[in-house]
Amino acid sequence: MHADELDLSCLPTPSGRPPTGRTPRATPTPGAVATGDCPSSGVVVDMGEVQAALGHRAVSLTLTNCGRKPFRVNGYPSVRALDDQGEPLPVPVNPASSYMGTDRGPMEVMLKQGKTLTALLAWVSTPTGGDLIQGDALEIAPAPGLEARTFPLEGSDVRLLDELNMTAWRPDPPR
Repeated sequence: MHADELDLSCLPTPSGRPPTGRTPRATPTPGAVATGDCPSSGVVVDMGEVQAALGHRAVSLTLTNCGRKPFRVNGYPSVRALDDQGEPLPVPVNPASSYMGTDRGPMEVMLKQGKTLTALLAWVSTPTGGDLIQGDALEIAPAPGLEARTFPLEGSDVRLLDELNMTAWRPDPPR
């Protein structure tokens, strides 16, 4: 499965609300920004369902401008894997391409009110993939220093991580 084959139907619409029907399995923990609420930065990040292909895992991330003015974006999401106590795990996070999608690098975008950008977060989740660490959640922010949300990882094979590779924020999904 490649990034262009990911099921994106569970991602929030530009209004910030999930579409009718399926909703993402990953939900923010209490205290995180709820869908529909806009943090002081004026942008909110969401995570779709984990997609699987041949031992590889990927999630589509969305960044929505919920504020009142354009927001300058040029880079990558800020991501950390967390243990069951919410403490960071020693899982490397790399701006890089993966089996699930190609990173074309950062691109400066003025994200207009109500508009959305996407990024792809991928990892290998097989015993032969290397040294695996069990993560219980992902902490994701639009960029370093901005408000983060915590998304639980569900399912035993989804929670096994080697390293996280992510693509830059882009107006079109990574391919």
